[in-house]
Amino acid sequence: MSASGASIDAVVFDLGGVLADFGGVAPMRALARIDSDVELWRRWLTCEWVRRFERGHCSADEFAAGFVEEWQLDADPDKFMTDFSSWLVGPYDGATELVRDVSTVAVVACLSNTNAVHWQAGAAQWPLFGLFDRSFLSFEMGMVKPDIEIFEKVVTELDVPPERVLFLDDNDLNVQAAQQVGICAFEVHGVAEARAVLEDHPVLEPSDRD
Repeated sequence: MSASGASIDAVVFDLGGVLADFGGVAPMRALARIDSDVELWRRWLTCEWVRRFERGHCSADEFAAGFVEEWQLDADPDKFMTDFSSWLVGPYDGATELVRDVSTVAVVACLSNTNAVHWQAGAAQWPLFGLFDRSFLSFEMGMVKPDIEIFEKVVTELDVPPERVLFLDDNDLNVQAAQQVGICAFEVHGVAEARAVLEDHPVLEPSDRD
């Protein structure tokens, strides 16, 4: 049962930070001279150039030039994009097994703010994507987290009441937005935390966490 008392029919995973390693946080913090991950993500998620690019509304070159200028980075836009394309490393150990386990008891989907550069750089080839019943990718949807509309769209597309959807994301802004729609949403970091929430609610049978 979920915290609201409803059973869970669908589980929606964020990708970076939950199932996959987004290696760009540390280099972006250094480049932008930002001290905390929380502040970096706040600026990233609310940056209009990021929002345009991850909605598929501008080219990579336009994004790079605009982003470097807005954030006043000491970086050449072309070099920035070369580095940027390598930041999405790949799925964490255990991610495929976790999604496979959930797929035996619920609909599984992913909801990711991503862009054509990271998609073409390798994410599209991850075997992990073959396990999802639905993949909701911001640059294909023309919407981004944490906007309410993207969560409303996911609920509509899944055709499941929001309180019967469990959403796992590594960013509190996204979790709060999902909760506003009525989704059962939790902030988790990595596979172990995701599995723990899935066991607690309970989508999966408890395992020995030691």
